[in-house]
Amino acid sequence: MMPVLTSAQRSALRARAHPLHPVVMISDADLGPAVLNEIDRNLSSHELIKIRVFSEVRATRETLLRKICDTLSAAPVQHIGKILVVYRPQPADAEANTKKARPRRKPPRRTKRSFQR
Repeated sequence: MMPVLTSAQRSALRARAHPLHPVVMISDADLGPAVLNEIDRNLSSHELIKIRVFSEVRATRETLLRKICDTLSAAPVQHIGKILVVYRPQPADAEANTKKARPRRKPPRRTKRSFQR
């Protein structure tokens, strides 16, 4: 099921996506399972990604965007030129698992000179 975004959410996501670089590039050869797998992996780790499509035809790019979003349960954010912006929120339990407590670093070792001061 594809998430539905309001215009305010879409605007906020476009602002977040502005400094991002495309992480996946799709050639004229079409959308294969390897490309879909790579997009899925990037969405799982980043939530919001840019995809560059090297097709000259706008209708083809729109079809690719629709197919990506339907297949991966993602939401289309923006299609501007040859760049597609796609968003899929991470589950709430996944966020809790990714933030693990790191052990504290030991304080720096004191040298001989630090005792002389």
